[in-house]
Amino acid sequence: MTDRDPLRYFRIEARELVDQISAGVLDLDQQPGPDLVARLLRFAHTLKGAARVVKQTEIADRAHEFEEVLVPHRDESTPALPADEMRELLRLNDEIAGFVTALSAPPAPTVETPPEAAPVPPATPPPVAPPPAAPAVPYADPAAPEGFSEAAADRQPERAATADLDELLDAIGEASARIAPLREGGRTLARLHRNVESLADRLRVGRTTVSDAGARTAIRRLAADLGALGRRLTDAVDQVERELDEVRGRAEGLRLVPAGSIFTALRRAVRDAADAEGKRVRFQASGADVRMGPHLLNLISGAFLHVVRNAVVHGIEPEAQRLAAGKPAEGTVSVFVERRGRYAEFRCSDDGRGFDLAALRRTAEERGLLRPGADAGPQALIDLVLHGGISTAPGVTEVAGRGIGMDVARDVALQLGGEVAIDNRPGQGATVRLIVPLTLLSMNGLIVEAGGTTATMPLDAVRRCVRLAAEEMTAATATARLAHEGEVLPFLPLAGVLHATPDDEAGPGSGVAVVLAADRDTVAIGVDRLAGITTLVARPLPDLAPAAPVIASVSIDLDGNPRLVLDAHGLVAEARQESAAARGDGQNNARPKMPILVVDDSLTTRMLERSILESAGYEVDLAASGEEGLERARSREYGLFLSDIDMPGIDGFTFVARVKANPQLAHVPAILVSSRASAEDKRKGTEVGASAYVIKGEFNQEELLAHIRRLIL
Repeated sequence: MTDRDPLRYFRIEARELVDQISAGVLDLDQQPGPDLVARLLRFAHTLKGAARVVKQTEIADRAHEFEEVLVPHRDESTPALPADEMRELLRLNDEIAGFVTALSAPPAPTVETPPEAAPVPPATPPPVAPPPAAPAVPYADPAAPEGFSEAAADRQPERAATADLDELLDAIGEASARIAPLREGGRTLARLHRNVESLADRLRVGRTTVSDAGARTAIRRLAADLGALGRRLTDAVDQVERELDEVRGRAEGLRLVPAGSIFTALRRAVRDAADAEGKRVRFQASGADVRMGPHLLNLISGAFLHVVRNAVVHGIEPEAQRLAAGKPAEGTVSVFVERRGRYAEFRCSDDGRGFDLAALRRTAEERGLLRPGADAGPQALIDLVLHGGISTAPGVTEVAGRGIGMDVARDVALQLGGEVAIDNRPGQGATVRLIVPLTLLSMNGLIVEAGGTTATMPLDAVRRCVRLAAEEMTAATATARLAHEGEVLPFLPLAGVLHATPDDEAGPGSGVAVVLAADRDTVAIGVDRLAGITTLVARPLPDLAPAAPVIASVSIDLDGNPRLVLDAHGLVAEARQESAAARGDGQNNARPKMPILVVDDSLTTRMLERSILESAGYEVDLAASGEEGLERARSREYGLFLSDIDMPGIDGFTFVARVKANPQLAHVPAILVSSRASAEDKRKGTEVGASAYVIKGEFNQEELLAHIRRLIL
């Protein structure tokens, strides 16, 4: 069928150029330079020329105006554009983006006419209108700064057309089906080869008589030819299947969107909020290459637009206050995206003042959310922010004062089945964390085989692969440890943790150790063999099919069969646990993992810490005071004490000091967990005998578990 859409390729090119121009303008605002000006001029000139070819005069005219603003600065050594010219560039960029977005709307049906009577229509989009009452961006801020384009915030880099991808995947499936007879042909050749070889062997030992010497020679030659042909066919089919599998994985990955596609909109939001507030703020981002479903990323983008604006308005201090506090005049807002197994973590951090707890308390009391004089700790006050309606801004402005920003983040977390948390650092800044489960994830994987089961490990967690001889594999399996490059690593046979049957073709116990790193730990995973590297799209497990912690998700192979995708963090935790259990077996007749005693007067903290520790496989006892903690410590053998400091009666320092003074308890390590962050408190913790000191305001459960594994493994 003939393609009668004259703008098909222009839309793709224009969207790419608009994204490049948007990012370039924001770069120019923070890092001016002639090379950047020249690059922006090239982008604008290319867009202008392409727009004129397809009769998009509005886009071409605005691209020309964009060039006119930049041309005077082309030859300057340090072209720092005046504020009014920067605003003009941003305005023109928004208008161009609006016209390009309008071109993506489905065209009205037209009556086909002969080609000579059908000139290319101008397809002029309407002028950019103010944002509608129901914006396209989820949870769009009705108080967004003037000039900020919500359409630009919602725009993602164009993925390959869905229809084209579907056709490609269908073609791959059809090609795979056509390969099936070749596989069967390879098996038939193998059978023929075995039969002819058997006949040749019978001739060789005289069990069958063929008088013609030429016939005997022909039989032997036929056996050799069949064997060679079978090997070539099998190798060729295997190679084609691997390549088709790779193409299929990459094609499915095109359905996903890189996280970096939202960075330009977030950066623009930071720039506009800073301009409205009269502040200097730098935007930083990392994790652009993490790919995920566009629906999920679009919801995250809508929530984080509010989060980064709040960071600028409420977090970053005015320049005079920053200088007085010994900070750089320019504030920083950073966005990080990281994949953690089956989850994605989005973090927004700033180096501002942190949350004003006194103002939060006053506002909460005024709104009736907190009883006057109620004993609410810092974390309780911060948690109120997530319930919405609380703003410490003195009034409603273009970018603040409505108290809905963090409420949006909470709603998105609930909608996606994730969680949101705020870490406050008074005087140093704050971090907002949004952790959501990934429905689709594109990744590179290492295919391994163990006990007849094929699985995929995330390639970014693999550090190296080491081939093990039979005796090395046997020793590592027996001790759950592997000596490698001067250190002893926990060793976990993958077949055992997957409950797979032994692979009889693996040889006499030989295999490969895959060295994995996660959670700041390194372990070795034993497999039978490596089967290659692939690009895949991981999918969540069905709700009715819960899996072990070592399994993150599944992918689909070329034949449509599910393949396990392993979780690096789960493998590391399982290897550590198995190694500790094995070491206990050798030392104390199958001694179980030692329990942990948590001592804290806060019910919330006790339950949170118990949940974290039990999820990591530890048995936990609780004590609500230092006195109760000492009593429990004397009545049972523990592997570690985890204690708060500020408690009525015996505080945490005294608890640790008394434990260390008791000869029966002195060998048990202790960790202090407290909101106190001063160097003096840390020094005192070390003096009384604490092995580690964790600050609640900077609480990180991976860091806590790493301390525990280090102390009691």
